[in-house]
Amino acid sequence: MRKIRALLGVSVAGACALAGLPGVALAAPTAPYTVVTVDVGDASGHPVKSSGVFDASNSSVEVVPETDGSLSMYLRNLPGGSWLNVRTGAPTGQAWTAGQTYQTARFADSTRARLDIAADHTGCASSTGTMTVAEAGYDPGTKAMTSFAASYVFDCDRTGTMTGEIRWNSDVDYAAVVSTPVPVDFGRLEVESPTQTRTVTYRSQGTLPVTFTSATLTGAQPASFGIVADDCSGRTLAPGDGCELTVSATATRAGTAAANLVVTDDSAYGKRIVPLKFTAFDGVVGTYYPVGPSRLMDTRSGIGTAKAKIGPDRKVDLQVTGRGGVPSSGVGSVVLNVTVANPTSASFLTAYPAGDARPTASSINFPGKWLGSNNVTVKIGSGGKVSIYNRTGYTDVVVDVVGWYAGTNVVATSHGMGGQYHPFVPTRILDTRRGGGVLPGGWSITGWVNFNEPVRSRVRAFVLNITAVSPQRSGFLTAWPGGPEVPVSSTVNYAAGKVVPNLAVVQSAPCYQDFCGDSWGAPSYEIYTSATAHVVVDLVGVIDDGTVADGLRFTPRSPVRIADSRINQGVNGVLPPNSTREVTAPSSVVTDTTQVLAMNVTAVAPTANTVITVWPAGFGAPKPTASNLNPAAGQTVSNAIMGIIGPQDSFHVHNHAGSTHLVADVVGRFHRYSGTASTTVASVRPYSTVVGSGAGPAVRR
Repeated sequence: MRKIRALLGVSVAGACALAGLPGVALAAPTAPYTVVTVDVGDASGHPVKSSGVFDASNSSVEVVPETDGSLSMYLRNLPGGSWLNVRTGAPTGQAWTAGQTYQTARFADSTRARLDIAADHTGCASSTGTMTVAEAGYDPGTKAMTSFAASYVFDCDRTGTMTGEIRWNSDVDYAAVVSTPVPVDFGRLEVESPTQTRTVTYRSQGTLPVTFTSATLTGAQPASFGIVADDCSGRTLAPGDGCELTVSATATRAGTAAANLVVTDDSAYGKRIVPLKFTAFDGVVGTYYPVGPSRLMDTRSGIGTAKAKIGPDRKVDLQVTGRGGVPSSGVGSVVLNVTVANPTSASFLTAYPAGDARPTASSINFPGKWLGSNNVTVKIGSGGKVSIYNRTGYTDVVVDVVGWYAGTNVVATSHGMGGQYHPFVPTRILDTRRGGGVLPGGWSITGWVNFNEPVRSRVRAFVLNITAVSPQRSGFLTAWPGGPEVPVSSTVNYAAGKVVPNLAVVQSAPCYQDFCGDSWGAPSYEIYTSATAHVVVDLVGVIDDGTVADGLRFTPRSPVRIADSRINQGVNGVLPPNSTREVTAPSSVVTDTTQVLAMNVTAVAPTANTVITVWPAGFGAPKPTASNLNPAAGQTVSNAIMGIIGPQDSFHVHNHAGSTHLVADVVGRFHRYSGTASTTVASVRPYSTVVGSGAGPAVRR
C-alpha cells in the first residue's frame, strides 16, 4: 500500500502582545489516525456550527468504505451533542491519486470529486471546493479503500469557506488549529461608545506544529475593527500550545459592520479566518429636547422653593427632573433662563450640579436693584437637582426651563431622538428699528427663517441672541414657538432705557401664516414684550431633528473659569477700546473633536458703554456685525455664548469702546457626532447660511 506523507502546517497571525498560552495536557493522537478537523472560517456556521478536531477521543466514529471507492464517515456524540457526516469520492470512474488536487461538488461527476458535509440536520443544496489528497490506499482485490488522507476547502450554498483535514486509518500527520470564539460578535454597540475588545484564542490540536505568520483585517468594513494585541504572529505552536489575539470594534455609524480577521499560516489553505461583526445604533446622549418654556422656581411666589429671597452665601437646591417637561431620569443637563429681581446689593449667582463643590464661576452678574436674566446651561446633579448660589445681599430668583440634553439612552423610549446643534455665522433676522417699528407693550411679533433643505424641514429649535432695545419701562420679552397663549415665563428681562441681550434656545413651529409667502412652512418663532420696546434678534444656530449632517452633540460639565483678565488668566490685563484679544481654551475643557464651547462671558466694570463680540480664531473669519454683550458704563453683565472655536481651540473677543475686564466660564462642549458626520475631518467645517427671514405684523395679546 502506497502512502504519501505531507507536512501540513498552519500559521495564525494576529495582533496582540500577550504571553503565550501554556500547553494543554492532551492525550497525543497515535497513528493510524481517524479524524476530521473543521475550521468553520467565514462559513457562518453552515453547515457546521463550531470549529473542532473530532476523533474517537470525543466522538463516536463510524467509517464506511464503499466498493466504488467512496468513503462515508459518521461522527456522533460530538461535544455539545452534535453530529457530523462527511462523504467523499473520486471523480466518476476514477481512483484517487495521491498528490493531486480535485475540484469538488456535492455529487461526483466525470471531472469533479465528491465532498458532501452535513451536520445537525443541516446539509447543502449545492457545494463547491477542493480536496488535496495526501494518501489513498485501496484493497487490490475488492478495490475498496483502506486508508485516506486529504485536506479540503468547502463552500456550502455559497455561505463562506470551511476548511480542514480528513484522515481514515492513515499514518499521515496533520496540523489542526481550533480558534474560539468564531465568529466574534460584539453585539449591539452605541455609536461613539467606548471601543470594545474581544480575545480570540488559537489552540494547536493536531499532530504537527503550526507556524503563524501575520494577521490582517479584510472584508466589508475593516476600518471599524482593529488588532490591538498579538501573541501569535511569528510563533510556532507545538501540539497542545496556544496563543491569543485581541481585536477591537469601534462604532462610528449606525448599521451592521463586518470584517474578517485573517491569520496566515503554513497550512494547505494558508490562512485562518475569524469573522468579526457588530450592529451599531444611534444613541441620544448629548442631543437636545426643547420644552415649554415652563417655570420651575419663583422665590416671589414660592414656586419650587420657599417664598423668600435667597440670602448672602446661601443656595437653593432646585428639583429639575420630573418637572416642566423634563424627564425624571436620563437627563444630562438642562437649559434654564435665570432671572434676578430686586437684589439688595451687587452680587452674582452660580448655577452648578447639586452635590458638587461650588466652582469659581458665575452664571449671572448684577448690580443692586437690578432686573435681568441670563441663559444658563447646567449639568444635572445628585437627585436630579441643580444648586443656585447667591454671593451677597438678598435677591429674588426666577427660573424657567426651556429644554434639556439627554444624559443616557433611557429617554429614547419615551422621547425618541433629540436634536443636534448647528452653529451659524451670526445673522440678524429681526430688527424692529429697521422695519415694522417699535413693538408695543402687550403685543407680539412672529418671525420666520428660511433655509435650504435638508435643514429647512428639520429645524426643531432656534438658538437666538434676543435683545431688548430702549424699552419705555421695565418689563420682559418672552420667546416661544407661537400660539394663542403667551407662556408664563420670560426670556429677556429689562429695565427702562437699557439695551439688554440674552441668549435663548427657542422651540420652533412651521410658519403657516399668509405673511410667510414663499417661505410657507419655514420654521418660525414668536416674541412678546410686556413693555414697549424695540426688539433685535440674531440667529446663532439651530437645533435639528438629529438627522442633518454634521450636527453637534453636547457634553456638560461643572462650570470652570478659563479666562479672567483681572488676574491675567487666559487674557492679560484690561481690554482697551477697539481691541481684540485671543483666548485659548485649556486642554482640560476641550477634546480633539470639540467645535463649540458653551460659555458664560462677563464684561466687568467697563469705563464706557460698549459692545463685546466673540467669534472663532484661526479661520480668517471677519468680526461679525452681531454682538454678544452690550454693557453700560460701570455695569458688570454676563451673557451665555455658544462660541465656535478655531483649529487651535481659540476664539476672539473684541471690545468696542472704553476699557473693560473680561471673564469666561465654560459649562460644556459640543463635538461633531460621527453618526451623522459627512467626512472624517474633525476640525474646520463650513457654516450654514440663511436663505431668508422676515416677520409678520405685530399682534395685540
